[in-house]
Amino acid sequence: MNSTHGMLFIRLFLESFRFAYNSLVVNPLRTFLSLLGITIGIFCIISVFTIIDSLERTIRNSMEKLGSNVVYVQKWPWAPPPGETDYPWWKYLNRPVPSLNETEEIKRRSILSEKVVYTFNYSRTVQFGNNKAENVVVIAGSSGLIDTWSLKIGQGRPLSDEELDGISNLGMLGSELSTQLFPGSTPIGKSVKVQGFTIFIVGVFEKMGDDMFGNSMDNRILIPCKFASRMIDPKMDIGQSIIIKGKNDIPAARMLEELEGIMRSIRRIKPAAENDFALNEVSLISGQLDSLFKVLNVAGWIIGGFSILVGGFGIANIMFVSVKERTKIIGIQKAMGAKNRFIMLEFLFEAIILSLIGGSIGLLIIDIGTYIAKAYFDFEFVLTAGNIATGLIISITIGLIAGLVPARSASKLDPVTAMNSL
Repeated sequence: MNSTHGMLFIRLFLESFRFAYNSLVVNPLRTFLSLLGITIGIFCIISVFTIIDSLERTIRNSMEKLGSNVVYVQKWPWAPPPGETDYPWWKYLNRPVPSLNETEEIKRRSILSEKVVYTFNYSRTVQFGNNKAENVVVIAGSSGLIDTWSLKIGQGRPLSDEELDGISNLGMLGSELSTQLFPGSTPIGKSVKVQGFTIFIVGVFEKMGDDMFGNSMDNRILIPCKFASRMIDPKMDIGQSIIIKGKNDIPAARMLEELEGIMRSIRRIKPAAENDFALNEVSLISGQLDSLFKVLNVAGWIIGGFSILVGGFGIANIMFVSVKERTKIIGIQKAMGAKNRFIMLEFLFEAIILSLIGGSIGLLIIDIGTYIAKAYFDFEFVLTAGNIATGLIISITIGLIAGLVPARSASKLDPVTAMNSL
């Protein structure tokens, strides 16, 4: 019995595919115009989803570079207070910046942290001989920074923890900065000038590319924070951060609670007073992004929904015409014993196949578009298997719905009347 059903299904599919193919060959312009709505609808919906997914993946990867299970003690919070939409910057303006001494105190007091790192940054001109790079971001860091940010070494060696915590005039260059200052040669063992200070280069970071938050080290130089303090007043607001990486399996809530208590104790904040520091973590951004992407996904459905609706009417129109053109054939099939179910499934399959053709064209255009976009934009667009499946499922659903009424009308035709029709 199962074998009989299987053969019937294959026969239905092949017959339906043949009729769908005939529709395309006999009336290509009419069929194309009717399928255009499906093609545009799938293109609109899936292209929006592709852009959103590509953007989300890039942002998530950028956030991973900030560190998992990592808290940033900073002057400025990354987001408005919970429950508020406005950012009250005036409340944070006079806050003190985090300091190296506070970093050492957190290291001494914290039992949940694995690494505690101090860092700040500022822009300067970096020069080697006649080669000059302006507005280079100087990253000043303490021990543990390279591991916490998962920075990889391309040439030479990394600065050791002892060197980062000391006052030695050693540094590491980003790959693009190294190429700009030392074209065709290695900077290892050579020195550069920053604000009149000599810095000996011991290593070059592996090229990593820019991310959404500008965390790339490609055009930056890393030096010890104590040595950097000779160039600039560390009490100025220059992006000071204390980066705390928690031990494995430590809940974020416990980490935040411990750090809040330590910082309030260090700064001797009274029990009723508000914090004069911010505890920033990646989840603050992640939560807001989740809401944003939900809105964008809804927008994608709305944008493509109207085209899909028009496409559904186009498929229905083709099927009504197909029923009219094949009325005699339907009558002969029923006279030879074909059941209503067979006739109905035949037309439903045809509608689904036509809809899939329109949807596949839309997906093909998106796929070609992603390759073109990669060539012109510094951004990776990817048409994922999930979005392809979504597009095909939408096409099948629209074909099923649009073909239901024509298929039902075909199955209800009287065989004698159908055979005698013109």
